[in-house]
Amino acid sequence: MAPQVAWIGLGNMGRGMCKNLVAKGQLEKPLIISNRTLQRAQDLQATLPLNKSTVANSIPDAVSDADIVFTCLGDDAAISKTVDTFCQSPNIKGKLFVDCSTVHPDTTNQLASIFSSHGAEFVACPVFGAPAMAEAGQLVCVLAGPAASVKKVLPYCKGVMGRANIDFSDQPHGKATLLKIIGNTFILNMVETLSEGHTIAEKSGLGNDNLHQFIETMFPGPYTAYSGRMMGGDYYKREEPLFGVDLARKDAKHALDLAKASGTAMKDVEVADGHLADVQKHMGSKGDIAGIYGAVRQESGLKFEN
Repeated sequence: MAPQVAWIGLGNMGRGMCKNLVAKGQLEKPLIISNRTLQRAQDLQATLPLNKSTVANSIPDAVSDADIVFTCLGDDAAISKTVDTFCQSPNIKGKLFVDCSTVHPDTTNQLASIFSSHGAEFVACPVFGAPAMAEAGQLVCVLAGPAASVKKVLPYCKGVMGRANIDFSDQPHGKATLLKIIGNTFILNMVETLSEGHTIAEKSGLGNDNLHQFIETMFPGPYTAYSGRMMGGDYYKREEPLFGVDLARKDAKHALDLAKASGTAMKDVEVADGHLADVQKHMGSKGDIAGIYGAVRQESGLKFEN
């Protein structure tokens, strides 16, 4: 019998991932969708094909009829609270829970222990990629947990939500989110480097257009995309951030905590996190990770907005 799949968490990433599950996941039953604010779930359902999804009024409702439950939430507190709600249900034994959230690996391992104590299966499945990649089904999925459980999740990853898998089958669940946190520091450092580069290009007389030509030629892909966002002012004009400053700082904090615990230093992350703090002061929760450019500009005597 085909499994009933549910999805909890409809932020920038979750919405795109749900769309691809419905479009390409070969689901035989309507996808159950749930969000903290019911209206967001209803709005997403309106964009999906008729009879391909149902909206659950609560988390217990979403879980009760599901065999596989995906979660994609903003931070450690949110996923921990949601799992506590799961565990209040008497019938989670035998269900498979898949968490796509970016959280500290200690949190992931704690979730694994909780689910195991309740007789449920668990797979950690954080993803790499921006919201546009989630919409396009081009994410990179990192899976960890028992191989038998991971095998049940793989049909929804490469070719559906993602373009590739990084498979950590039979490795501790926290290895997936450990890679995710370390991997996100590469993104943070990229944005910091671009921000400094564009600022000195403007102030030295090279010019941003000339620098962008170099970036397009040498670093196509994310570098070019972020460079374009900076030049076009997208880093401060968006109503809804693509990679919110609060979440970026959460990831930076996790990375710095991991570095301290392992006896290493991440000086670049410390610098970038300082600039993220400036973005928070200037823009509040509307700030985006690309706003680091504005912070570096201010630090160099220019206006935040270009």
